Amino acid sequence: MKYRAIKDNAGRFAVNLMCSALGVGASGYYAWRKRPESARAQANRRLIEQIRMAHRRSRRCYGSPRITKDLREAGHCVGENRVARLMRAAQIRAKSARKWRATTNSSHRLPVAENTLNRAFSVTQPNRVWAGDISYVWTAQGWLYLAVVLDLYSRAVVGWAMSERLTTDLATDALTMALWRCKPKGALLHHSDRGIQYAAADYQRLLAAHGIDCSMSRKGNCRDNAVVESFFHTLQVELVHHRRYLTRDEARQDIFEWIEVFYNRQRRHSTLGYRSPAEFEAMSKVA
Repeated sequence: MKYRAIKDNAGRFAVNLMCSALGVGASGYYAWRKRPESARAQANRRLIEQIRMAHRRSRRCYGSPRITKDLREAGHCVGENRVARLMRAAQIRAKSARKWRATTNSSHRLPVAENTLNRAFSVTQPNRVWAGDISYVWTAQGWLYLAVVLDLYSRAVVGWAMSERLTTDLATDALTMALWRCKPKGALLHHSDRGIQYAAADYQRLLAAHGIDCSMSRKGNCRDNAVVESFFHTLQVELVHHRRYLTRDEARQDIFEWIEVFYNRQRRHSTLGYRSPAEFEAMSKVA
């Protein structure tokens, strides 16, 4: 692979300089250039091109496990170790993370619910457990706040809302969308943190009006709502940290497209056997 790197950059840097930097001899490099490419090298080169295409389709967010799944579904008989090795050699990397701050304000005197969910994140039916939370995105116009409701069965975002202000209406709008979209029937548990938006009377009345039981995380324990925390982490790593939004409308459009087009319908989720939420729900209905 060192010789391949030298060949690929021969028009940009001196060959002798690259050989010295990579610890190989120039004579060995020129001898390699004269030899016919091995069948294995040809196969690796073709596979790297397929990896690059899969990586671009994933919006450059997939690592070797999801890339391997894509390749296998496309008919390639390939192992994850080989994919990982070729990705390292070709410097094909998944997007990396930066720190994400919370928006929870639990310093209030409103009633809070017990942690009924108790980290039972594996759910066997849709519309049995929903989880909500709020986070934010910086734009040149100021903060844009995002509230979501996830169905823990398929990890799909069933409700969301965005606003320039962090209010109870923001959380209520996300829940209203989820209720309108899913029209849940039967027992349903809603889990959130102890933030004032979720403890507020308007939010609690909306839950009660639809017969939804309420569960809240223990104070200062973000792992009690780990599924939504993971969702926001994914949003930041794969989208927001790679953007510079000039306006809130620009951020709104980008986040809407990422949630509804990519995350819910295309992005492979490790918890779902590397299927998207939409694919997982569709397969469950057939079964």
